[in-house]
Amino acid sequence: MSAFELDPRLARDTELVESFGLCQLRMMKDSRWPWFMLVPQRNDVSELFELTPLDQALLTFETNMVAAALKKATGAEKINVAAIGNIVRQLHVHIVARFDRDPNWPGPIWGYGQAEPYEDTAKQLLIKSLTENLVS
Repeated sequence: MSAFELDPRLARDTELVESFGLCQLRMMKDSRWPWFMLVPQRNDVSELFELTPLDQALLTFETNMVAAALKKATGAEKINVAAIGNIVRQLHVHIVARFDRDPNWPGPIWGYGQAEPYEDTAKQLLIKSLTENLVS
């Protein structure tokens, strides 16, 4: 079994927060939305159905865990969950907190405007709040 390889575009656009049983939890380098993603640590997988049944169950569990923690951490009105992968084919699941006052509400976030980097303190506070809510 070869070591897991993260797509270079995901590596460039995200930061590792932590690793779970199946996925890496990564934070998008864009402060416009509280935006995380889960990347199953499986090479050569681009579709959900290509995962084993056990990995599919783990991905569902980890997605729901992060989505619930993000909602609790941010008080978001809506949590968007999507696995699109038209550009970056490596399977990854976006988990985004949305508010009616956020940029491009209620439209999609993909391809909208330019990413805005986080201030380090704001980034660390969001990560801390999310990870604290993962365990509760």
